[in-house]
Amino acid sequence: MVVNIGNFGDMLLSRPAGREAFMMAKSYVFKDIVPSDEIVLDFNDVKVLTPSWADEFITGFKAEYTNPLQYINTENPSVSASLKYSG
Repeated sequence: MVVNIGNFGDMLLSRPAGREAFMMAKSYVFKDIVPSDEIVLDFNDVKVLTPSWADEFITGFKAEYTNPLQYINTENPSVSASLKYSG
C-alpha cells in the first residue's frame, strides 16, 4: 500500500499535526491492512517535514502495526534530514 504523505499537506510542521494525521490514517487508510502488507510512505509532494511531525506519524504507525515500512521520494533535504531523526 502506498500512502501519499503529501495528502496531509505540503508543510508538515508540528507534533500535534503529525498525531492528527496518524489518527486519520489509522481510521481511514490503515483500517484494512493485514500484517503481510508492505506500507510505502511517499513524500513526493512534501516541501517541509519536521522531525516532530515525522516522529508522531512514523512512531505511531510502528506502535500499532508490525508491517514493514518503506520510504520513497525522500530526496528533499527537509524530508531526508527529518527521517534520520524519527522512527
